[in-house]
Amino acid sequence: MVHRHHRETYYVVDEGRILEFEKGEAVARVLSATEQQMAFRFSRFGGKGVQLDEALRAKLAEAMTTGTGGADPDSGDLGGKAVPAGFTYLGQFVDHDLTLDRTQVGLGEPVPVEDLVQGRSPALDLDSLYGLGPHHGSSARFYESGGRLRTGTTLGVGFPPESTSNTDHEGFDLPRAGAAAGGTRADQRAALIPDARNDENLAVGQIHLAFIRFHNRVVDLLAERGVPEHRLFQAARDLVVKHYQWVLRTDFLPRIVDPDIVERVFTRGRRHFERPGYTRPGDLPTMPIEFSVAAYRLGHSMVRGAYQWNSVFRAGGPGPIASLGLLFRFSGTAGNLTPGPADLSDLDDPNSGENLRLPSNWIVDFRRLFDFGEIGRDDLVVPAGEFNTAKRLDTLLVDPLSTLPTGTFDGRGRPVPPPIQRNLAFRNLTRAAMVELATGPQLAARMGFKQLTEDQILRGNGGAALEGLTDTERAQLVEHTPLWFYVLREAEVNEAGPGRLTGVGGTLVAEVFHRAIEGSRRSIVKHPGWRPSLPSHRRGRFTMTDLLLFAFENDPELLNPLG
Repeated sequence: MVHRHHRETYYVVDEGRILEFEKGEAVARVLSATEQQMAFRFSRFGGKGVQLDEALRAKLAEAMTTGTGGADPDSGDLGGKAVPAGFTYLGQFVDHDLTLDRTQVGLGEPVPVEDLVQGRSPALDLDSLYGLGPHHGSSARFYESGGRLRTGTTLGVGFPPESTSNTDHEGFDLPRAGAAAGGTRADQRAALIPDARNDENLAVGQIHLAFIRFHNRVVDLLAERGVPEHRLFQAARDLVVKHYQWVLRTDFLPRIVDPDIVERVFTRGRRHFERPGYTRPGDLPTMPIEFSVAAYRLGHSMVRGAYQWNSVFRAGGPGPIASLGLLFRFSGTAGNLTPGPADLSDLDDPNSGENLRLPSNWIVDFRRLFDFGEIGRDDLVVPAGEFNTAKRLDTLLVDPLSTLPTGTFDGRGRPVPPPIQRNLAFRNLTRAAMVELATGPQLAARMGFKQLTEDQILRGNGGAALEGLTDTERAQLVEHTPLWFYVLREAEVNEAGPGRLTGVGGTLVAEVFHRAIEGSRRSIVKHPGWRPSLPSHRRGRFTMTDLLLFAFENDPELLNPLG
């Protein structure tokens, strides 16, 4: 999907046409051969489905965001295994990696043919981190010398007084354009990274920063081992990407998808999506719109309303607990990096806010987002009340997602849309309707899964309450359940693993991940004998906590610089 000036476009390869949406209106047209070569590659896996009308979508969205009074069930509820909250935002980082079109460069800039095609195909290869590499004109600004990625420096502030927040911290903010860039304050705050979406909230921004530091540490390690300078960047990228894929395969996916499904897909192969025998060797992956528009929007359900962020912004700290609104505020894409009103109304103005860098008191404490006790580092475990777990995967979204800052959907500086259009659930449901997405029951039948019952769809298991729907609306919802709602309901009623994707949603997510890793130039699927080689808690293992420890030099003060 491409976002430009309120327009969203999906080029569906097997239909040879593009679906464009502007101001809520859908237009379909056939592309020229040149346009087809230049478009990001989506596919339609399940055929077209019958859609709910706008009024019913609005009622369903409101039930998903406010239907139970803003309930915030924990991922460990109902017998499920608690998921550390950091994986919510690792998942968002992954989404941006999958969907980034890295070949959107300035008019007239050359792009190699292999990059032109590969760059418009979904692959888990960290394009959102690397862009086109240090030697390409449009991406050179992301790099320092020697193939290292740039970092930024936070802004020392006076709160709390006499604390480490009072000084600048080099390497703890994303690199930013700065005042010399001119334009609006938003332009000057812009992060110098390939994908601005990785600065739309502070949590995903700090995850992106961790990957910058991870890459730079690998560069340093390889340089120490004598890798020649002309090979250093590519060698580091190869190592970083494969360790990242390993983390996704072994540490991320089994937390959100039934582990049996993940294991089956990665050991026996895909049964449904672009399965072997139906694709030719060398064919590049496509992105099924059922994944992009529905199944992988699972992470919206995992978002908490507030987080114990660091020693400053936490319950009982000198500052307030870090609400989701504050995580939007202290970002460059959706926010303005500056304190302001609780309703975030100032964020609609691209010239609001004094700060051009992240204040030092907002540096994350990664010990609160990832469980280092899982790898035996009890010295890096915070008290239980200070640790953040993800919200359970279900059909509820926390209330703040009912009123998104306009910067999250390219609306800053434009007329403020009606309230329902700022509701994330409504936006997800409407986007699916625009592309005539297959319904949940329709896809379950196609894939051979037992369909959810009427009671499971309407009542669920502690998720969205639908008593406000009329009998007619309830019947329509059961017959034409939107796929996004359906896969979340599947997770919600999953008795074998409460809060994990299963059935349609679990299989689609696991198979698309498998295909996206297979389609990467650097691929642990293509090389099944590959094993992690970087330092870790156990030989042959490598988790997200191992990655963070390596990125931050195994130094507790770097993982948590505010103490």
